[in-house]
Amino acid sequence: MIDLRRRITSLWVIHPGWWALFATIALTLIGIEAIRTADPHFAQKQTIWFVIALVTMPLCLLPRPRVIGLASYALLMATLALLVFVIIPGLPRAIVPHVHHTTAWINLKFMRLQPSELTKITFVLAMAWYLRHGRSYRSLRGLITPFAFLFIPVALILKQPDLGTALLFGPTLLVILVAAGAKLRHITILLAVGTLAIALIVASIFYAPPVADLLLKPHQQNRFKAMASLVNQDPRYDNTFNYQPRKSRMLIGAGQLVGYGKQGSSLLVHKVHKLPEAHNDMIFAVIVNRWGLTGALVIFGLYMIIITSLSIIAGQSHDPFVRLATVGFAGLIFTQAAINIAVNIGLLPVTGITLPFVSYGGSSLVATYAMIGLAMNFATLQPAIISRPSFEFDEYEAVHA
Repeated sequence: MIDLRRRITSLWVIHPGWWALFATIALTLIGIEAIRTADPHFAQKQTIWFVIALVTMPLCLLPRPRVIGLASYALLMATLALLVFVIIPGLPRAIVPHVHHTTAWINLKFMRLQPSELTKITFVLAMAWYLRHGRSYRSLRGLITPFAFLFIPVALILKQPDLGTALLFGPTLLVILVAAGAKLRHITILLAVGTLAIALIVASIFYAPPVADLLLKPHQQNRFKAMASLVNQDPRYDNTFNYQPRKSRMLIGAGQLVGYGKQGSSLLVHKVHKLPEAHNDMIFAVIVNRWGLTGALVIFGLYMIIITSLSIIAGQSHDPFVRLATVGFAGLIFTQAAINIAVNIGLLPVTGITLPFVSYGGSSLVATYAMIGLAMNFATLQPAIISRPSFEFDEYEAVHA
């Protein structure tokens, strides 16, 4: 009780966690206003989810980081069980609805729960707890276990299929491994192997269709083909798989420096370009169309505040679990935001990834606010007087690494 009182009192002191929270709230408010431009009905629902996220976030401040770490494996198993549940064949659509070719949600009547959003958090916590004191990952063979951890949720999410969300886990794990002290040459090898694998999968779409059919769904293959058609100026996909990214780029380009304002942007989004998923995956295009390059720079700045704040929290902590978990959250948020913006401006095919804190979505908003709540929890942690050493390596190991 005394410890809880001290930690709650410490929240009155301005620390990096507050800056992350302020930037997060600013992003959400901008997102709600942008969603209102796209669809006022969804803006009302997002406002409710915003309140729910703010109310539930303080719950993440209650448990000690050690308690969270001890529970991390159980929490990961629970979310993996939910991922298995949504891909069980034959379940009624009233329970597991089919949305955009995927079975990624569980209908709880009052909301649609997306287990993959929770799995992102539990995966980071479990990996941080596993790597907090180990040294095995300093060898290439020792990286097998972390990537076995990675394979399970990724395989289950791909089965939904949700390629976009599955893509987030690999970069997040690499960020955690780098922060934990994995050798950079091993990380480089893994990046090279991963890049080669992705290149071969994409090449199979065009040169080995039977192989591609084993790896990707038809609509996923068509998204890559549609993106390639832009280079060849092939209009075949203009009104199908290229329609959404093409309209997104047109809206972004039209925004110029200060945008069209609420009325003008709403007209362009709804009547002129009829942008699909404007309140969700393509919300960045709506923001730039309404507020122009100025709005885009504000979004970039707010994300940098969040990433920097989380990095400072990690750097100031002497607890290895806290450091790795906070770095993992920062890497996850950065990766998701970067992929979403890249899709909006046409650098990547449509993946269905939302813009953190901004896009419409109850599960996504509550889950991302939980990350910020956990980071604020970690920021209030005082280093223990007697604690096990962190993952620091002696001079001998550094020389012979």
